Amino acid sequence: MAGTPGNSGRVTGPHGGMPVDKAAIRDAATVIAVRDGDSDDPRVLMGQRGAKAAFMPNKFVFPGGAMDHGDRHIPLAADIPPPCRERLQADGGAEVWQALCAAATRELWEETGLILGCPGTWSGEVPPDWQSFAASGHVPDASALSFVFRALTPPGRPRRFDARFFQVAAESLLGDLDDFSRASDELSHLQWIPLSQVRRFDLPFITEVVLAEVAANLRSGTRPETTPYFRNDDEESLFLQLHGRPMAGRD
Repeated sequence: MAGTPGNSGRVTGPHGGMPVDKAAIRDAATVIAVRDGDSDDPRVLMGQRGAKAAFMPNKFVFPGGAMDHGDRHIPLAADIPPPCRERLQADGGAEVWQALCAAATRELWEETGLILGCPGTWSGEVPPDWQSFAASGHVPDASALSFVFRALTPPGRPRRFDARFFQVAAESLLGDLDDFSRASDELSHLQWIPLSQVRRFDLPFITEVVLAEVAANLRSGTRPETTPYFRNDDEESLFLQLHGRPMAGRD
């Protein structure tokens, strides 16, 4: 969810919350929903960012966005299964792994109107960003998520994110998979794109890398033993495998 421009290089948080430092690296969650995953040509759900977006304008991307403070206080009906849970907790993720799963659910709901959850009622005060999800009569459920990639935005970009990419089978989502009428306007041209055609679209570099990983996993029909981590810090770029074992250095 985008913030509002403020002073001194900051943006105002959602619903007038605490200011967010635009230069800071923010935790983020992205959802790769896969439809017909066992077919010869699976499809992934993507949409186009606006031309005026500060981060990746006009690009076709997966639903996702920055983790909000309120996501830290969202109970999950069920956790993401191991070993994904342990990989999320690695390399600084121990305190945010559950919030990242919640953020993935919230961003998918906001940007597509599709529900990753189960029927249930909420107790106590519901954070503003979660009120429409709660009103649908569901609570978030991370048991269908798989942690498939992690990427740190390179220095020098207008926004920097430590993004965790989660894959989910479309069959695990609730609602009409072709009805995006409840989606916000953050992504336009929402559609299920066959993997054989996806590179015809204007994609960010990291999205192409993640798509290659997802396609390879779908072809193999097996779950990988590690999760790739493409880390771009101020000194160098590394392609790691969580729990942080270097595979290769990059200049």
